[in-house]
Amino acid sequence: MNNIAVIFAGGEGKRLNASENATPKQFLEINNKPIIIHTLEHFQNHSEINKIYVAIHPNYIDYMQELIKEYKITKISKIVKGGFCAQESIYNALKCAKEENPENSIVLIHDGVRPNITKEVITKNIESTIKNGNAITSTPCFETVLESTDGIKPTNIPYRKNTYCAQAPQTFYLGEIIEAHEQIRKINPNYTDIIDSCTMFDRLNKPTYMIRGNYGNIKITTIVDLFILEGIIKYRNGYPPPATFKNLYSGKERGQYEGVLHNE
Repeated sequence: MNNIAVIFAGGEGKRLNASENATPKQFLEINNKPIIIHTLEHFQNHSEINKIYVAIHPNYIDYMQELIKEYKITKISKIVKGGFCAQESIYNALKCAKEENPENSIVLIHDGVRPNITKEVITKNIESTIKNGNAITSTPCFETVLESTDGIKPTNIPYRKNTYCAQAPQTFYLGEIIEAHEQIRKINPNYTDIIDSCTMFDRLNKPTYMIRGNYGNIKITTIVDLFILEGIIKYRNGYPPPATFKNLYSGKERGQYEGVLHNE
């Protein structure tokens, strides 16, 4: 059995960059390092991760090869072509992993543009999968969630105490997640409305189990996210925090919020 990371970064970042020639967001640099390298280093440096598979846009495979050599990401097993959507990219990487690893291997599926994951969250994903069969990284919602079919009138307002945001990694046994993909592809080949792996399991009436993530584990989608990430990384690397942050919290509460920025 191996512990495998599948990092999907096959997109072109169109929601962040309007220009046709813009650099995909996974290759934008924060603190003089591409975002995807920040992400990969967490898995490279985790003692329980054996192999990494990366799904990348076909136009950037050669560039990705150069980056992993430059930054010495030695656990990379394969770089595969991304698909027409995130789930297709993940499926391509999973099929590649299946050729080289037993079906009882644990696979952590993670966004290439979610670079502030922590060592502890990776460990909890592995532990939960061994205990429960899978793990969905999630955080409690701090704001009220509205469900609406038209974006105007709410159709359901669940109690906030019962709502969580699903993040990544989302972790499964290799054989089970491939089987789920193959079942979905028979009835929904374009992965319509299948935004992530836990949604896929839900549509197939398969149970999932949550583990607590870190709030700093944001996905880079907009320009605002880039500024937030830059601040988090600077603080994590020892850059002095704003005085207002020091004055807001003290004792245990301050430690809790600093844990959002550092590895919890």
